[in-house]
Amino acid sequence: MARVASAYRTTGAGSATLPMASLYSLATGGLWLVEVGITNTTVTAFEVTLQRVSTTGTQGTAKTVVYEENDANLTAKCDPRDTHTVAPTLVAGEIRRASIGASIGSGIIWTFGGRGLFLPSATTNGFALLPISGTGQISDVYWVVDQ
Repeated sequence: MARVASAYRTTGAGSATLPMASLYSLATGGLWLVEVGITNTTVTAFEVTLQRVSTTGTQGTAKTVVYEENDANLTAKCDPRDTHTVAPTLVAGEIRRASIGASIGSGIIWTFGGRGLFLPSATTNGFALLPISGTGQISDVYWVVDQ
């Protein structure tokens, strides 16, 4: 099993229906989300949730995936995306929720035990970070995935 990651600053703040950041599977096999981090780049607090999505909506720009194991022969099976402009279909229920403080660098790191959160193979299967209370903020995010 290979470990890959992607880290970036969102270009948008998102909304309760528009993810500020998302991670999708590809059609080349399932993957396991091991860790997600999000930190505030502003001095305005907000709440954020991690939810599953079952459609893509209109995704933001694709982000670079890097290999943590330094194996250039691996092919990434995940597709990290920037802020959406058209909402995906949200799967009911939140996986995680956190309050992000009103200071630059305030944030949360979620880690998932065992193998992580499974994401089945299909380009419409994903995870999304959405602000759920208050105005979302431009944030630094990262995803760590085992594939």
